[in-house]
Amino acid sequence: MGPDGRCAACGSYQQQPAPPMGMPPAPPYPYAAAMPVGAADLRRGLRIALSVMLSVSVVALLLVFWARTEQRSAIQTVIDDGVGGGAANGAEDADGYVMAAQLFYFLTLAVTSALWAVWFRRARLNAELFAPGTHRMGTGWAAGAWFTPVVNLWFPKQIVNDIYRASAPAGPQSAPKGLLNTWWSLWIGSFALNMVSTVMAASAGARLRSRNYDGSTWQNDVDALKSAANLAGFAALLTAAAGVLAIFVVRQLARLQEQRALMGPAPMGPPMGAMGPMGPMGVPMPGQMPGPMGGPMGGPVAGPMAGPMAGPMAGGWGNPPHPPHPSQNPYGNGPAGY
Repeated sequence: MGPDGRCAACGSYQQQPAPPMGMPPAPPYPYAAAMPVGAADLRRGLRIALSVMLSVSVVALLLVFWARTEQRSAIQTVIDDGVGGGAANGAEDADGYVMAAQLFYFLTLAVTSALWAVWFRRARLNAELFAPGTHRMGTGWAAGAWFTPVVNLWFPKQIVNDIYRASAPAGPQSAPKGLLNTWWSLWIGSFALNMVSTVMAASAGARLRSRNYDGSTWQNDVDALKSAANLAGFAALLTAAAGVLAIFVVRQLARLQEQRALMGPAPMGPPMGAMGPMGPMGVPMPGQMPGPMGGPMGGPVAGPMAGPMAGPMAGGWGNPPHPPHPSQNPYGNGPAGY
């Protein structure tokens, strides 16, 4: 039997004998419930391809913004000069620009979305190696949450929050928040504006194309089309800004995971509540004595000695001076601010 618990003959890890009375148990080998951090997938090819496609998508969104601006100008010309002459032709040309720009954007979005789903799931799997059992959702949601209606408004943010906390080298509370929250706010804001502009344009267009349309609300309907074009153009700008921030999010998270992988898995301290505060000689402090007086091993003492100890070394039940057990979720329901 080697010093690390490995059997010299078979190479497997054997259960070590119980420690002497009053001594903390030795941590299991190599680390409790932790997979080797060296197994993290930190290849850069996918990340580079995703960053390139995000950049192309931003260019496509700028083209959409330009097309929406042309459409707004054409609609204003129709309002000023009527549908006669070249105003109608200008409006049709502007509509054609919008359709072409949106088609280009949708093609780039399809490729970017596929790369993003693969990269995001890989980041989630890496985070599971860094902090196993601390995530609120399974790895399948890392890709599926983006394509599931309704829940895609908050599930991805919860997942990426957990990924950031698990990947932060200095611990979950040190995970950066500013860039991540700004990116998500822009993404949700642009989504909301796109929905409003789509509904406005569809409603006004349906009224104008109605067989029973008498033209009495023509001015209001055309104004609604103009407002919808304005909102759609602004939404395109917000989405483009979110795309730029997404590139920085990819780079930031990759850097965090690389730094976290270099640290290796963190050693495990004694399980919470197993022994309670320890004295200077490794003997449990009064109030957490194991054995018959305390019921279960390490349980609280019944009678006049019950309750947490006071003083500089006091930890109390559930608040020991040791680091938390890795198998327990240190995040709970997530710290405030996320």
